Amino acid sequence: QVYLVESGGGLVQAGGSQRLSCAVSELNFSRLNMGWFRQAPGKDRDFVAAINWSESNTGYADSVRGRFTISRDNDKNMAYLQMDSLEPEDTGVYYCAAALGLYKGSYPRHGDQYTFWGQGTQVTVSS
Repeated sequence: QVYLVESGGGLVQAGGSQRLSCAVSELNFSRLNMGWFRQAPGKDRDFVAAINWSESNTGYADSVRGRFTISRDNDKNMAYLQMDSLEPEDTGVYYCAAALGLYKGSYPRHGDQYTFWGQGTQVTVSS
């Protein structure tokens, strides 16, 4: 079993920045593909960003491309989501997720491709 714990959420003003962190229990963290998803109130959980196991590919939802950056530190078993120029529409619960598989030249983008999930962290962007 792989455990993921998100941190870094909270209240931020529009235009501000926030960094989410995801701590992963897996010893072979470098074999995991990592993703971030978010769920706004009353809406489905949506893809935000992903990075594959080899760090060769990253991907973003159109709504966050150019504002958010996903990264990972294999030495610390951590994944991160740097969020800049935040907008009220970015409000929601943000989930970290891990997927197995040797993605090459791609990354997992759909929720059903991910096996392990964190409990989520709330991000609220005020206008």
